[in-house]
Amino acid sequence: MPIGRRVAYWRGRRRMSQQVFADRVGKSKSWVDKIERGARSLNKISTIADIAAILRIDPAILLDRDTQPSDTGERAYGVERVRAALSTYEMALDRRVPGRDVLPAAQLAASVEHAWTTYQHARYPQLIEGLPDLVVAVQRGYVREPRAMRVSLVEMYRVTASLLVKLGETELAWLAADRAMTIATGDAVLVAAAAVQLGQVMRAGRARSAVPIMLAAAYRVAPPDLEGGPAAQLSLCGTLLVQAALAAAQHGDEKATARLIDEAVELAARVGDGHDYHRTGFGPTASAAARMLVALELGDTGEALAWHEKTVGSVGWRWLPAEHRAAHLVDAARAHLQADEPAAAGKLLLEAAPAEVRYRPVARDVLAQVMRSPDAPSAIIPLAVALQVPVG
Repeated sequence: MPIGRRVAYWRGRRRMSQQVFADRVGKSKSWVDKIERGARSLNKISTIADIAAILRIDPAILLDRDTQPSDTGERAYGVERVRAALSTYEMALDRRVPGRDVLPAAQLAASVEHAWTTYQHARYPQLIEGLPDLVVAVQRGYVREPRAMRVSLVEMYRVTASLLVKLGETELAWLAADRAMTIATGDAVLVAAAAVQLGQVMRAGRARSAVPIMLAAAYRVAPPDLEGGPAAQLSLCGTLLVQAALAAAQHGDEKATARLIDEAVELAARVGDGHDYHRTGFGPTASAAARMLVALELGDTGEALAWHEKTVGSVGWRWLPAEHRAAHLVDAARAHLQADEPAAAGKLLLEAAPAEVRYRPVARDVLAQVMRSPDAPSAIIPLAVALQVPVG
């Protein structure tokens, strides 16, 4: 039912004439008639909130009567299941695992690949549901076949850490990232891959300490000859330089930030867009998105928004994983809020993958700030109601 018809329905339920209703809203009877016929749209949250208050209903009823409740409980339950899975210590205890309880290494490797694909498509509910069983299965597989399962175990811990960082579960993400680093020890490429997630975790509270760790892993994996070096290694090196730059920006070291992001951009040009080596998505477009985030961390809102426009306007934008694009749009929304442009911020939230806003605490905070503005787009109200963010 269009919003105008809902207004008319509830006005009738409250036994108000169009004139009485118009007087209470502070509009003309003609304005009310146009709204109810759909000849005029309701696109301001402040007006919708006022109408809802006069009609004595929740604003969400005017926009989406079938809005589902928040899935916060489901998310919390999923995190606890992941915590329980990470709390098994069969590897450390060298506990024997019955053969019937261990899946073939190739099948487990395929399952880990599927988990990464699910994450990069921003299908977080599905990943939360299946990840706990995968953690247990891969850990058991490693006990039986450590050499064959090493890479799969590191990758499983990496995707687990990435998801937990996304969900704001930093301490649990630290456990997964630390285990990935431990299992990867001795292999420079595996260590560099695991260090990407370690950098994400450390930026959430240990940014200053993250810089030297990221640089050590980056320069260790960098090929001696950058001109002809393998693109996969350049991608890891560049991604780690981005992590170091973001960490430097977080503690205000502008000089180091500029140097590190310039190094990353140089490597990105050598790699090119359209690749996803080691699940990094690294390339010129990803480095442009990183420049936006660096500027945002340093408080340069204008620069951040300029880099946002360059990022989404590039050919490589559509080649980035959905998760990468959604995360960028949320960060760009933060920049618009800093620029006192809540309407623009709200529109970017609507463009992002729905799960990014539903499951990422930072995105929910942005949504809450947007909803406090009378200029927020009305289309975002159903999402706010579903996430139990106050409307109006």
